[in-house]
Amino acid sequence: MGDFQTVQVETDLLIIGGGMAGCGAAVEAAHWAKKNGLRVTLVDKAAIDRSGAVAMGLSAINQYVGLKDGQNTVKDYVEYVRNDLMGVTREDLVASIARHVDSTVHMFEKWGLPIWKDPKGGYVHEGRWQLMINGESYKVIVAEAAKNALGMDNIYERVFIVAPLMDGGRVAGAVGFSVREEKFYVFKAKAVLVALGGAVHVFKPRSTGEGLGRAWYPPWNAGSSAYYAIQAGAEMTCQEVRFIPVRFKDAYGPVGAWFLLFQARATNAQGEDYMVTNRPELEKWLPYGHVKPVPANLRNWLMMLDVNAGKGPIYMRTEEAIQKIVAAQTDPKEAKKKLRELEIEAWEDFLDMTISQAILWASTNVQPEEKPSEIAPAEPYFIGSHSGASGAWVSGPRDLAPDEYFWGYENMATAEGLFCAGDASGASSHKFSSGSCTEGRIAAKAAIRYIVERMQSAPAIDGAQVEKLRADILRPLALFQENKGKSTDPNINPNFVKPKSFMIRLQKIMDEYAGGVSSQFTTSQKQLERGLELLGFLKEDSAKLAAEDLHELMRCWENVHRMWQAEAHVRTVLFREETRWPGYYFRADKPAMNPDWQCFANCRYDSKSGEWTMSKRPILKLF
Repeated sequence: MGDFQTVQVETDLLIIGGGMAGCGAAVEAAHWAKKNGLRVTLVDKAAIDRSGAVAMGLSAINQYVGLKDGQNTVKDYVEYVRNDLMGVTREDLVASIARHVDSTVHMFEKWGLPIWKDPKGGYVHEGRWQLMINGESYKVIVAEAAKNALGMDNIYERVFIVAPLMDGGRVAGAVGFSVREEKFYVFKAKAVLVALGGAVHVFKPRSTGEGLGRAWYPPWNAGSSAYYAIQAGAEMTCQEVRFIPVRFKDAYGPVGAWFLLFQARATNAQGEDYMVTNRPELEKWLPYGHVKPVPANLRNWLMMLDVNAGKGPIYMRTEEAIQKIVAAQTDPKEAKKKLRELEIEAWEDFLDMTISQAILWASTNVQPEEKPSEIAPAEPYFIGSHSGASGAWVSGPRDLAPDEYFWGYENMATAEGLFCAGDASGASSHKFSSGSCTEGRIAAKAAIRYIVERMQSAPAIDGAQVEKLRADILRPLALFQENKGKSTDPNINPNFVKPKSFMIRLQKIMDEYAGGVSSQFTTSQKQLERGLELLGFLKEDSAKLAAEDLHELMRCWENVHRMWQAEAHVRTVLFREETRWPGYYFRADKPAMNPDWQCFANCRYDSKSGEWTMSKRPILKLF
């Protein structure tokens, strides 16, 4: 531990995270920083070419409003998001992204992203808001723009950020370590923009054994956005709103193209369309049971009802959809050609973003034009960018936000100097990749303005704070060296716990007590209270995490981050005394929506007292 070199980096704006939001922030911040003589630095624990949720590629851009052609409005998109989240959304934040997202998509195309075009040169839509793309290299293209904007001298890759640096109540930087070299990094900044992704593997995954690392969302997303914001004292929102996507079973292949582009149905094993046979259930969840499209969680719920009734497995009727499209061709030669085109598109949808699903199809002799494939709800994830909404409570834009939602600078958290984008910002879901990049741009521009207007001098950093953080962060390495000789198996030692064992223990608690896969996503007050008790024991034992090398040191701190995300979730599900999102979670003791809870459920952690504060915040509509 004593061999670690301490590297200090001073900058004006520190961007943490190199995913879509971080890259969007880099491009925008670089433009405004140059005009004001400021330095912008980006740090990422991976290499930004393949960092974040779009790392493997993507087959569609899921947010494109199309304002120029007049078919949709910002109001239309806000209403769509509001309905899909059962009425719980920050309309000012959603509208702010929606009015700018088209320009971001046009930037992608300018940078070289191939977007499908129809014979007239217009974009090919997968659905109302989605555009089809050839997106295997989507992230590489966006990362190249970020690298060109900042310059590689201002980008630190393979550096894992663990915790915030504070100057009193103001965020003043971050500390972390290289996952390749024995270097401890201290980044000092006048403002920090966090875009560290959501959280995966907080709950036990469906994938086990050799498939343990497989998940729908990137398995390296470890709740670092939430941990950083919580430890900085920021108010958090929607921590109860975890997301459970329905995907092709076991390899998590996307279903969107099948539902939207191919117009496929999903049925139970008896061939029944559960969206039709279980439609009366929607009456229990009004007014959202009557909106179109049906909210994602309610679509999940209608499926789960059939699974629980013994009518599974659930199948995506790929063969039915393909044959229906082919049958519409009157010319036999055209029908044969169309069949070939559809086969290619079906496989390409996976090869663009979920290669493992194509491998699974091949290994299980699935030809989508001949037989259906199983689909299933995944384990829960924490994200602020897709159909989830967990993240920091941030300021809206001056021209849209009500007074209760505005405190000076767009996307600044309640901790001064901390800006959040992508999965780091809450209550503004359905931004996906393009919206996250857009939100990064919005937050970065505001952060530069904050620095110019308020931060004329560098923050004051207490050296003792840095030394304590260094000792705490590197302790797992020392703990292993001190005790490794006390057992013959390094994974079983009475003096420490290894990160994988710690993660499995966390997942077991969350799965069984907070409504995971094995409990059919169902929980209750007593279950949650027991889960909190067990999380308390786990938090005590986190002091005994041990690491053999830098990779395990990263795994140790990733799991600490997951643990804090887990606690915020359990506390907020317990606080919200209703079931608002059946299909994401179901509180058996509070099995219906409660009008008293038509609000945001927020939480805040005080690091000095060690206490959590839970609060309600009003839902204020713009439209």
